[in-house]
Amino acid sequence: MGIGGIGMSAFARLLRARGHTVSGCDSAPSELLDTLQAEGVRVQIGHDAAHVPGVDVLVASEAVPKTHPELVAAHAAGVTVRPRMSLLDELLRAGPSVGVIGTHGKTTTTSMIAVAMQGAGLDPSAFVGGIVPEFGSNARMGAGPFVAEVDESDRAFADLGCETAVFTNAEDDHVGGDQATYWNTVEEQHAGFARFVAQSGRVLSCADWPGLDELCVGAREHLRYGQAEAADYRAVNLRPDEEGTNFTVQFRGDALGEARVSLPGTHNVLNALAALAVTHLYGGNFAQAAQALADFRGPGRRWQRVGELNGALVVDDYAHNATKVAAAVQAARQTGRRVRVVFQPHRYLRTQQSWPRLADALMNADDVYVLDIAAASEAPIPGIHATLITERMRANGHAGVGYRPDRAELLSELRRTAAAGDILVTMGAGDVWKLARELAGGAS
Repeated sequence: MGIGGIGMSAFARLLRARGHTVSGCDSAPSELLDTLQAEGVRVQIGHDAAHVPGVDVLVASEAVPKTHPELVAAHAAGVTVRPRMSLLDELLRAGPSVGVIGTHGKTTTTSMIAVAMQGAGLDPSAFVGGIVPEFGSNARMGAGPFVAEVDESDRAFADLGCETAVFTNAEDDHVGGDQATYWNTVEEQHAGFARFVAQSGRVLSCADWPGLDELCVGAREHLRYGQAEAADYRAVNLRPDEEGTNFTVQFRGDALGEARVSLPGTHNVLNALAALAVTHLYGGNFAQAAQALADFRGPGRRWQRVGELNGALVVDDYAHNATKVAAAVQAARQTGRRVRVVFQPHRYLRTQQSWPRLADALMNADDVYVLDIAAASEAPIPGIHATLITERMRANGHAGVGYRPDRAELLSELRRTAAAGDILVTMGAGDVWKLARELAGGAS
């Protein structure tokens, strides 16, 4: 169910590669569904209990209501119903595995680990929350290790474990709502991270992120990566430029070699360092892994270069909470261009919880255009509106911010004013990516 989702479609591809007959349904057509059909997966549009007869196993997200007609029909027919995290658990425990956890950077880090491993002469399988250009997919089938993005928005992730847990950071995203994809408190969510770590063979955590050591006290083996002196794997001598960053990688004081990440931003140095550390732990060739990462341009919607407009660079990024937005703005500043951001707030609850932080995270951009909130199936919350962000930014002295509810007018304005030396970044977890394509003339 929901086979058009980025995670479910990856499951479909992995299961089909293992020889299973896979079918699925989703509520609306999409490019991803078209691709799955072209690959031989039978896809139906819409949800209907009639999809269930003849099926042995029904895989569904925990977010699907237990009263859904397809689930009811499956239970009535004796069909095995499996949550998606149960399926991921089986894949992680089947052999050598790497699970990437944390609030930010999971998709990029998971992609980088798989790409670095492949470049280093290993043959990873991969389960990623984005399309990896090197694979042309969000999944890869190999002999192993299995590298997986483990999403904390599904609370069942805390029951899982793996051979090597990569722990990027821990903040307060997906907290405070009554939906299946939200935790009641940040303490509960962080306890979930700690359980995953304790149930894994070892953890590689980011030494630069405060508080992770406390969540790793139950680890059987604890390694760290980062710029901090206490890190086992360190990135030193960072040399940023407008396209990315060169740096030196050390392991416990000894140089492993030189590396480059062709994505701007310090956060991407850390993501690449994690990938090189994991590849080193699994015996891959460092120089080959470093070259593969130097060639890597990022997964879909993670600092994705979409094209140009009047000489301006058009980039799309999934950044949707304050930490990710601040990191994306810092990456844009690293290019040396005039930074112009189109931001789409995501979810009413998230906006209610974090609009001041979102406003502050956008302050370093030169121009900011804020769209209406992407509801993502949430009901509106009285008083929560995109203008909370723009008004705070103006009050704090930003002269280049505006609320833009009319996309056609915004497109016209940007097409008229974009110039060489600009970088136009569309940011958000909703459908703001469509604007990037329109700005770049339909490029993809």
